[in-house]
Amino acid sequence: MVGEAREALGRNATPTLLIVDAQSVKNTDTANQKGYDAGKKVSGIKRHIAVDTQGFPHAIAVTTADVTDRQGVLQALSARKSSLTDVTSVLADGGYTGEPFAEAIHTMLGASVQIAKRSELHTFVVPQRWIVERLFKLI
Repeated sequence: MVGEAREALGRNATPTLLIVDAQSVKNTDTANQKGYDAGKKVSGIKRHIAVDTQGFPHAIAVTTADVTDRQGVLQALSARKSSLTDVTSVLADGGYTGEPFAEAIHTMLGASVQIAKRSELHTFVVPQRWIVERLFKLI
């Protein structure tokens, strides 16, 4: 369905750029599985997502909150890698820095990782990096 929606907008069915992010969310005390995200001070789950430049989701994983952003996005992308063959670049925030993550993305998708600098996130022009944030507001 995402491919059809992209084509309706005049785009290729498969993206060449993905934007990744994660969001920690509190869940109830009765949940069977949850973890603690010390950075956000949240006990619960974490949603990892990869979207295209239009905001369409292409890979999603839900983990316990103690799973790192890098591990969770790799898990999401791994589950969908057969449909992400055209991806050449992955855009992420500073939480995804590190050579092991960049190497894992290159090995899995053949793509490079671009890290949006903090100074770029606070400029007047809304960077592509924030497209993924819009989807989190919907879910």
